[in-house]
Amino acid sequence: MTTPDPVVPAPPISSGDLAWLRERLILDADSAGLLDVAYRTLDTPVGALLLAATTEGLVRVAYLTDGPDDILADLAERVSPRILEAPHRLDAAATQLDEYFRGRRVTFDLALDLRLTTGFRRDVIAHLPDIAYGHTASYAQVAASAGSPRAVRAVGSACAKNPLPVVVPCHRVVRSDGSIGQYVGGIAAKRILLDLETVA
Repeated sequence: MTTPDPVVPAPPISSGDLAWLRERLILDADSAGLLDVAYRTLDTPVGALLLAATTEGLVRVAYLTDGPDDILADLAERVSPRILEAPHRLDAAATQLDEYFRGRRVTFDLALDLRLTTGFRRDVIAHLPDIAYGHTASYAQVAASAGSPRAVRAVGSACAKNPLPVVVPCHRVVRSDGSIGQYVGGIAAKRILLDLETVA
């Protein structure tokens, strides 16, 4: 009876090698057209944000209040399961957001992929960038500009479901009495954003 050769463990992979392999995977997936959704996280004054982009543009900006798993699962279901953490596709978005939070940018110049919003909600989202930096509009005013003056509640719903907060400025929509109203990232985050724009 022969004794089997002892199993020799493979040498450990260095962190540098792992980083290289990961980057190689991302580049290969991207060049082969297999990277449908790239994402990264970004620390900001309103908390950590998850940024996601397709080849068409920025598709999602999400507050990471409960972690990224639910956000990524939703993107996998509604856009594509071919998702990788690939920060390079989001360099421009991260840079512009950083400039915005430093008070050096008042508008965003990014390609947007609006596939996560449809119908009247999409009409509302399309009109939000018309609210200038440092200004606000009421839900009623936004409803009128979107072509449905009585759809004030629907505007609130569209803002709550905005897939691109901060970049598409739903934080600039307030109540008719001037109070700030609700916000997808929480009232504290909305105050920070409005104060940031007022100071500048």
